[in-house]
Amino acid sequence: MSLATAQSGATRAAAPAAAAPAAARRTFASPPIASVAATGDRGRRRPLVATAASASSSSPTIPAAQLLDVALQAASAGAAVVLAAADLPRKVSRKGPALDVVTETDGRAESAVAAEIWRLLPDHPILAEEGGLLPGGGDVAKSEYLWVVDPLDGTANFAHGLPSYSVSVAVLRHAVPVAGAVIEFTGGPGDWGRRVYAASRNGGATVDGRPLACSRVSSLSEAVVGCEMAWYGSTASRDDAENDWARAVWPAHAALVAGFSREARGVRCSGSAAVNLARVAGGQLDAYFQYWLKPWDVAAGVLLVEEAGGRVATCDGSAYSVFDRSMLATNDALFGAALARTEPATARVQAAGVRLGPAGAPAGYGVRGGRQMD
Repeated sequence: MSLATAQSGATRAAAPAAAAPAAARRTFASPPIASVAATGDRGRRRPLVATAASASSSSPTIPAAQLLDVALQAASAGAAVVLAAADLPRKVSRKGPALDVVTETDGRAESAVAAEIWRLLPDHPILAEEGGLLPGGGDVAKSEYLWVVDPLDGTANFAHGLPSYSVSVAVLRHAVPVAGAVIEFTGGPGDWGRRVYAASRNGGATVDGRPLACSRVSSLSEAVVGCEMAWYGSTASRDDAENDWARAVWPAHAALVAGFSREARGVRCSGSAAVNLARVAGGQLDAYFQYWLKPWDVAAGVLLVEEAGGRVATCDGSAYSVFDRSMLATNDALFGAALARTEPATARVQAAGVRLGPAGAPAGYGVRGGRQMD
């Protein structure tokens, strides 16, 4: 039976619905999703190094394919909100003291995504960019699952009518992405289109239903590398901790951009981490590196890359968790060459006292950092 026909009983977010009797709610019971250990090669796909909730959790195990159905429906609900507002006047504001921007559409799309997840899986907790750990759902300390939502990745692009913004929805099981969807907006004002990326653990990755595969470029001189150039500090003070962090990271980041610009075919910035990762998965980018990412930026995209045959690690080559603050994602052949550039730069950042380990996990959600994979 398709999840689209499932009945559930929760009144959540922007689309309240009458609660269904417990007997009418769909329950899921199946063999556990297979775990795949790290292969021993740094950055190889599916390094299971982060943990959350004990294996004795009472949460029923749900097949990854069914979780992907939910992710696609939830992402589509959010994308409908974004598309309806794409050509309308919008109010843009800053998020607190930081340089990030937000629009009213971010919040509405987030509510639509959450409502759809809770319609189908009312006991699952949700971590979202705008609302944090959303009130409702299950206990994040006990649930095997955590949904991670970016309702509008690339808000600055959206605010200026530029393409390559996206809706990203993923679900973690024990802190590892097992299903995810990214809906990218293409085209431009008055003529917006969409690409729908989807992936499930051990189930492959697709774009608009077609299989995705990373490129086979093996030489850095033939590679196109993605990243973003942004000041991840604060406008509130020149001496606050965020600006201290940004001042420490920026020289290393800028040096990497300069180095890749010299050695690679080019460096490209899209404005959306989720889109960058989707492009690595699809072979349009051969590598992507970034610091200061958040779990909602990357949870779905990481799975796209892994399921398309790529590698994901931290910028110093450690096994990657979506809560880490540095990322290197490449095709299989280019990983070593890219890591040879990012690893020493990241070591300098860490030597300056910058912590790039796990951050951003909700209280009570257990995550441990990565380890060197060789």
